[in-house]
Amino acid sequence: MATRDVENGPVLGTPDDFSDRPERQGRFVVHVVIAVLVAIIAGGWGYVMWSATGNVGVTKQVVAFDASRPDSAEITFEIAKPADRAAVCRLRATDANHVEVGSKEVKIPAGEGYTRLKESLDISGQASSVHIQYCNLV
Repeated sequence: MATRDVENGPVLGTPDDFSDRPERQGRFVVHVVIAVLVAIIAGGWGYVMWSATGNVGVTKQVVAFDASRPDSAEITFEIAKPADRAAVCRLRATDANHVEVGSKEVKIPAGEGYTRLKESLDISGQASSVHIQYCNLV
């Protein structure tokens, strides 16, 4: 690739052949606006993630469930919560298509931090699964 014209010098010229680049006005303002927008978006995303963590004061775990009967289902589960607070848990039974066929709210009184419970749910159709939908401190 030829970069020089043998008779006239460089093909594109030398740096001295070009005028100075003009000063750019308002560049600082653009950077400040972008920084503010990024901060707002990051703060919003942080709030969404913080609020999506749910109620961390209650730990729940399903130990076992029995959905073999067509009119009722049983679930055995464990709850760990602060001993001085009561909790409400919603149990949910679903069929093979993940349609709710039964539910029940269970109130766990204050006084015990760790509780293992066995509950029975009345269901409207054959359940294939029983789980804890949520547990909240009250």
